[in-house]
Amino acid sequence: MGRFTFRLPDIGEGIAEAEIVAWHVKVGDTVEEDGRLADMMTDKATVEMESPVSGTVIEVAGEAGDVIAIGSPLVVIEVEGAGNEVDRAPAPKAAVVEQRIAAETPDAGDVARVEQAAAPAPEPKREPAPAPAPELAPSAAGAKAPQPRPAAHSKVMASPAVRKRAADLGIDLGEVRPAEDGRLRHADLDAFLSYNAAGGFQPAGRKGQDEQVRVIGLRRRIAENMAASKRQIPHFAYVEEFDVTALEETRAQLNAGRGANVDGRPKLTMLPFLITAICKLLPKYPMLNAHYDDEAGVVTRYGSVHLGMAAQTPAGLMVPVIRDAQDRNLWQLAAEIGRLANAARDGSAKSSELSGSTITVTSLGPMGGVATTPVINRPEVAIIGPNRIVERPMFVKGADGAERIEKRKIMNISMSCDHRVVDGWDAASFAQDLKKLIEAPALILAG
Repeated sequence: MGRFTFRLPDIGEGIAEAEIVAWHVKVGDTVEEDGRLADMMTDKATVEMESPVSGTVIEVAGEAGDVIAIGSPLVVIEVEGAGNEVDRAPAPKAAVVEQRIAAETPDAGDVARVEQAAAPAPEPKREPAPAPAPELAPSAAGAKAPQPRPAAHSKVMASPAVRKRAADLGIDLGEVRPAEDGRLRHADLDAFLSYNAAGGFQPAGRKGQDEQVRVIGLRRRIAENMAASKRQIPHFAYVEEFDVTALEETRAQLNAGRGANVDGRPKLTMLPFLITAICKLLPKYPMLNAHYDDEAGVVTRYGSVHLGMAAQTPAGLMVPVIRDAQDRNLWQLAAEIGRLANAARDGSAKSSELSGSTITVTSLGPMGGVATTPVINRPEVAIIGPNRIVERPMFVKGADGAERIEKRKIMNISMSCDHRVVDGWDAASFAQDLKKLIEAPALILAG
């Protein structure tokens, strides 16, 4: 038998390290060639590591949340044959010889260390690794007697390790939605813990227990980025009210009689109109389509609009990027929005699709509130957030000049700007020009 050390490969240009998001194996497991080993995260993109050989896992590099350098050992696998560590076996023997030689001296401390080294206890690195993803800290009673789940959900596709972890955490597998191919994985449990814990996954009739969930992976990246943004950027917010009645009528007309992806054109939502209007205005307001390097004291104003689109995923908030948004029509924007949102949700988005935005739009759709104060996606200097559309009675001036009350569709649009780069007057001027376009949608469609 030999040992095969799988080292973390180069998984992206300029990437020096990656974080362990979840383990799919533990010490003692048998892994097949091309079997899943671990999920590694870098630059908000998660990459799945696969085993190049078949064998038994005898060492793992750490636990979920640890950061591993590129080229460092990730997993050691015992394989048939010599493996790729022909020079590793003599090393422990040499260490023991040196200790025995040192033990021949009358120093009692040296003797004690040799006895400890000669003991049959396993090496620290070969101890079974902790659970492969963020673990809860159960109460003492829960730790003594974890309650197994009933067999009612035995038809749910999940590995024994996933089932055991779910049972230990008191999670009903029937309530967890798999992210891919219908099979539940540890990442699905992580997503359930992150976003559904407040819903009470404890067994019915039991008092909820205190929980501790490690902040790792994408959630940790989000926390770090948001903290840095609020700490270093002097935000100011601007909110304006938009009458989107005419825009909604135009959108309905363009979608009339059209199912999803008829003739390759998807149905239009509000976002393509908003993005088109933003792209029309940014050449007039270049200070909004910019990055600020606070260390160098340099503002870079971009000629192209690489628009970040904040998207909620089971793992957390991601910002896929619509490249050259200014060159796309409404239907092209709608198609790209759908493609990127799906890629972000199922984890297939590439690192290049999750970086390089110059300005961001964030929308909660019908879940949105009356107004929001979004956090700037650093190093950008502005973020725009459309809010929920509501119907309200409004005074409307008719063609005859007389005012009357009509039911109108109203939406607030919020902006957060970096006050080091964007003045309040510029933000207000941009919002008023955006209001003119949104309230007269023909101007958006005009070339």
